[in-house]
Amino acid sequence: MTSQVALRWQMLVLVLVIAGVLWLLAPVLTPFAAAAMFAYLFDPLTNWLQRHRIGRSLAVTIVFLGLNLLLIIVLLLLLPYLQRQIAAFFAHLPQWIDWFRDVAVPWLNDKFKLELELPDTGQLAGIVQEHWKEAGGAAASVVSQVSKSGIAVIGWVTRLIVVPVAFFYLLRDWHVIIAHIHDLLPRSVEPTVVRLARESDDTLSGFVRGQLSVMIVLGTLYAISLSVVVRLDVGPLIGIIAGLISFVPYLGSVTGVLMGVIAALVQYHDGLHVIMVLAVFVIGNLLEGYVLVPRLVGEKIGLHPLAVIFAILVGGELFGFLGVLLALPIASVVMVLLRYAHERYRGSGLYRSGRESAIVMPGTAQEPAVVTLVEKPDSPASGGA
Repeated sequence: MTSQVALRWQMLVLVLVIAGVLWLLAPVLTPFAAAAMFAYLFDPLTNWLQRHRIGRSLAVTIVFLGLNLLLIIVLLLLLPYLQRQIAAFFAHLPQWIDWFRDVAVPWLNDKFKLELELPDTGQLAGIVQEHWKEAGGAAASVVSQVSKSGIAVIGWVTRLIVVPVAFFYLLRDWHVIIAHIHDLLPRSVEPTVVRLARESDDTLSGFVRGQLSVMIVLGTLYAISLSVVVRLDVGPLIGIIAGLISFVPYLGSVTGVLMGVIAALVQYHDGLHVIMVLAVFVIGNLLEGYVLVPRLVGEKIGLHPLAVIFAILVGGELFGFLGVLLALPIASVVMVLLRYAHERYRGSGLYRSGRESAIVMPGTAQEPAVVTLVEKPDSPASGGA
């Protein structure tokens, strides 16, 4: 018992030391954490190539070059298109503001007895012109700060270059690193740690890879539908935004519906295109709920969307961008540990003692009373197995 207590204290000290190192070296560790995340995501693809009789180094090279080629294609094709979409969005923004001021605000004031007011675009332009000197001074200050922090810019670029280099070597040596970590585990806890690590891997891989696939499919579906079917000028941009934030249930759909309805009303001034926008997102929601999530994400991930948001916010607050990168892995481990603690509690004497009752057999002067402990059956309301 004493050795187990000492081991627990040692593990606690080790966790605190790791947290302290992460906090102190967060800027340096950020590119390596990003590289490790990419290596984790693409390790299954590398393993698949290995199963087809391709050496590990060659498989890593194929994956690495393929990802770089895909990145170049995206930069050459997608970024200019997104730039045109963003320009179109800002070109339509004054019309959106006018519609909201002239149509939406009067309707809200009439229906809900409010007193909302929104300045017109001319007043907004006058405000900007009135404070242009202050804005120009702020911009000049920002430029001055950037020019004075050239070393910081060089450091940022250097860390950005480190990511692909570290990704290549981490992906190549991923199984070797995992094997070394396995050898360092204390033998007394090795079976439990291995089991929990596998469950954490199932949780994290199921969520990250599955949810990324869902986001890509929904973003593509919304962008093509709003652009080709509804023919909205900013339809692709709205679809991409709705897809990117679809990891939170209904948030992507609600955001897409609001932006799509406003864009349809401003561009076409009729109800038909509004109905078409609603139909696109209704079909997207049905596809997400009944096809994409069950097939790509699964039921066993155990990561509630609120837990994901909470983990990202806490990680960013404590460790900055490094904490954002590590939020999901840590959250998946915490969820597995909580399930393990719940399992241990259900099997402990503390829990099972409440399921036992005493039956007292009356005794005589010669024989003492007999106390027998029997397990209480689960009541129908308790939902026991």
